[in-house]
Amino acid sequence: ILMIILMPLSLLIFGESIGTTGSLVPLTFASFPFIARLIEASFLKVDKGIIEAAKSMGSKISEIIFKVLIPESLPFIVNDITITVINLIGYSAMAGSLGGGGLGQVAIRFGLYNFKADYLFLAVITIIILVQLIQYFGTYLSRKLNKI
Repeated sequence: ILMIILMPLSLLIFGESIGTTGSLVPLTFASFPFIARLIEASFLKVDKGIIEAAKSMGSKISEIIFKVLIPESLPFIVNDITITVINLIGYSAMAGSLGGGGLGQVAIRFGLYNFKADYLFLAVITIIILVQLIQYFGTYLSRKLNKI
């Protein structure tokens, strides 16, 4: 529904409302609130004592944000970005059913409409492998960044 509602905005920005380019605006709008909430939760995980220590040493708000809050929450933020990318893969597969391109369009056009189940299964398996690779590298990077 979000894709359909944002078609006029896609048309205004990119000159087309369907296809791969036209689906960029709805995918962006769908991911903003999601990633914002995840990053907020990551910031809330930072120990309050560290922030209080920075305040007591006379740090400015910008210094607290860029030198304390972001570095301390970076492993969580990497996990958040990983989750968002995985969700965008799912969103883009759904967007393929509306002409957004990608694996979703391959599955719909060649698999469903032409009654070729092997295309459907291949698209699903490809998406699963892609998600697993992204999850693996996201977890690996998050562990590397974690000080514990």
